[in-house]
Amino acid sequence: MVRSFFLLLLLSGLLACNATDTTTESSLIDATATARIDSTLQSLVDAGSIAGVSALIFEKDQEVYYNAFGYADREAQKPMDRNTIVRIYSMTKPITGTALMTLYEEGAFQLDDSLAQYAPEFADMQVFVGPDEDGNMILEPAKRPVTIRDITRHTSGIVTSTSDTTAYGKLVRETDPMNRENTLEQMAEKFGSLPLAFHPGDQWAYGPSVDVQAFLVERISGVPYADYVQAQVLDPLKMDNTHYVVPEADRGRFAAAYRMAEGEKLERVPDEAANSFNFQRWALTPGGYGLTSTIDDYMRFARMLVHKGTFDGATILKPETVELMATNQLSDTISQRMWLPSKGQVGFGIDFAVRTRPPASVEENHGKVGEFFWDGAASTLFWVDPVNELTAVLFVQKFPFDGALHKKFRDAVYGPIVLTGQ
Repeated sequence: MVRSFFLLLLLSGLLACNATDTTTESSLIDATATARIDSTLQSLVDAGSIAGVSALIFEKDQEVYYNAFGYADREAQKPMDRNTIVRIYSMTKPITGTALMTLYEEGAFQLDDSLAQYAPEFADMQVFVGPDEDGNMILEPAKRPVTIRDITRHTSGIVTSTSDTTAYGKLVRETDPMNRENTLEQMAEKFGSLPLAFHPGDQWAYGPSVDVQAFLVERISGVPYADYVQAQVLDPLKMDNTHYVVPEADRGRFAAAYRMAEGEKLERVPDEAANSFNFQRWALTPGGYGLTSTIDDYMRFARMLVHKGTFDGATILKPETVELMATNQLSDTISQRMWLPSKGQVGFGIDFAVRTRPPASVEENHGKVGEFFWDGAASTLFWVDPVNELTAVLFVQKFPFDGALHKKFRDAVYGPIVLTGQ
């Protein structure tokens, strides 16, 4: 009898502890946040600023939000949904960086090795320092070699200056390294023949460094880049809907692309232009853009990162490698950072922006210190928030890139920004 009494007491205590644990464990995405996100995304569609949108959020290994609004194909009245395939553009970059870092883990290179050690195409680089009085290029030897770290953080000086009106810009355009008919090796040869836009490590300038990463993967592994990333990243993560070339059987799921025209009117990008890269195989398999994916596929990639390299039985990277990639690699001496400051209080790691400080104003993008993220030209976005064990993916297909859309989505997820001391 006494024994039964004590067992009942023990059981009651355990139940009380469990009940306490359940009620004290807070969730960022609660009913209020869900309603806020729904309202925000629906309002964007209703206002005509986007044709369609989907968003997926996991928190502490649980799906805590999914919804879709509007159309993947507005003209055909085809709703945006979970199976919609979109162009992820620069959200290809973190996948490429992951592929590269699998070779780093094998000891194939060190980050501060010179690029030329593996790719002689980039030996003895010259730097464009400006035009002379006749408009000719003034060149000088690079102060140091381009390193692999440089091509992972956009400090290489390798650029595609398509809008530069100098002789240098004209030379870059004529050389045309990123032509789709070039193989990655031909692309590298052409970039190697061009002067750098600045001395390695002096500036942060977004550009084709990640395409050079894809070439480096191919050069070091001896495997075509598309095959390598498929075998080492996409297949192990079961990202079965992620491709450079959308299979014919899946093209009915491919979203249309839209752009904001004059008068703030959303118009369809002609399919011939929007689909030209992804409906046929080209010689170029770029590391910086080109993949298409579904929201669930890309979430599998994001969840691998929040799990520090392992997900659903597949280990892609070691925890210390993911931590390295998510650590700011930009020193304070790199003051010229193109448009990177528009992303908020961030630095840059290995193919991710990395949040280093809380928002300094309510106008900035919301996010947690330690978060790492990137986005794509058609306004797609993802981030990994290790503090809340949260991963978020936002899919739209809108040009030009809409940073204001990201600000609204982030504020919907986290709530209004509260500045320190207020």
